[in-house]
Amino acid sequence: MMQPFIKLITLLVALLGLTVSLVVGIGLVLFLSFSGVHLPSLSDSKPEELLATAVETPVVQALMDPASLWKAPDWTEMEKEPNAEELNYGKELVANTAEYLGPKGKVKAISNGMNCQNCHLQAGTAPLGNNYGAVASTYPKVRARSGKEEDIQKRINDCFERSLNGKALSRESKEMKAMVAYINWVGKDVPKGEVPAGSGIYELPLLDRAADPAKGKLVYENQCASCHQADGKGMAKPDGSGYLYPPLWGENSYNHGAGLYRISRFAGYVKVNMPLGATFEQPVLSDEESWDLAAYVNSMERPKKDLTQDWPDISKKPMDHPFGPFSDSFTEEQHKFGPFKPIKAAKSSTK
Repeated sequence: MMQPFIKLITLLVALLGLTVSLVVGIGLVLFLSFSGVHLPSLSDSKPEELLATAVETPVVQALMDPASLWKAPDWTEMEKEPNAEELNYGKELVANTAEYLGPKGKVKAISNGMNCQNCHLQAGTAPLGNNYGAVASTYPKVRARSGKEEDIQKRINDCFERSLNGKALSRESKEMKAMVAYINWVGKDVPKGEVPAGSGIYELPLLDRAADPAKGKLVYENQCASCHQADGKGMAKPDGSGYLYPPLWGENSYNHGAGLYRISRFAGYVKVNMPLGATFEQPVLSDEESWDLAAYVNSMERPKKDLTQDWPDISKKPMDHPFGPFSDSFTEEQHKFGPFKPIKAAKSSTK
């Protein structure tokens, strides 16, 4: 008498398990789609190709294995280091640069009032937030922009002269030594020569069209102006010592030699970090909105820098470096706004 009943229960459990699996699978697909992940076509790919494509996506990597993304060392461990005081000072300089080295800096007045943390989120520790995870493991190295080998001190001063539109720090200063020590500590667990997943800036898929500043203006007004203000000049602290929200253009923003002036860098940065609350798992902006926003912000006036010594080998200029001469036939306009796929294809064909 009990055997048919048991079989019925077993069948119902199996059906329930199948239903839950389908719901979870559909939910994951919808989540990834709304998160900005470009899912491959089921009709054009084999199962093993689908998996390979998915694993290349940072969002999918994080969902499958959150431990795969780089994480900064535990803050509490820093206090146990013999140079803890120096490390804490370095962290403070990154988080509150303007307080020490801004226009009203306690130490020197050599920068524009922005903080390193405005571009390197959470004092350089946020996954895909332009973090310092791979700095200690990859420097010194030859950089194509200068054509020379650079150390961490040179990299820091590049930020002061470009992103902070200021002057270089003395290599022997207490501040430089503290910042170098802190950056080295942040990346201390990464083996030499390795670049961990989640370091740097998210690489956004290229559009089939040029990024549109007019569309980007609408994105800015809807998503960014409440913090960075309608005029893009940011929200200053009441005492004038820096910014609650940094300027995105104007005389106190980064100059046109900064990394974020390349719109692929700006677009990838905002896609997974902005507006406040966005993450790489749950972005707010679509890919197109991110590209258009980058085009709008970087079409606005900002300080200039002498770039004549940059890119001694012009063939190594990135696809979105907007200043000639170039080793290809594309215009400065296309190098600034795209479409970038033809430029990228041309670069690949010449390698």
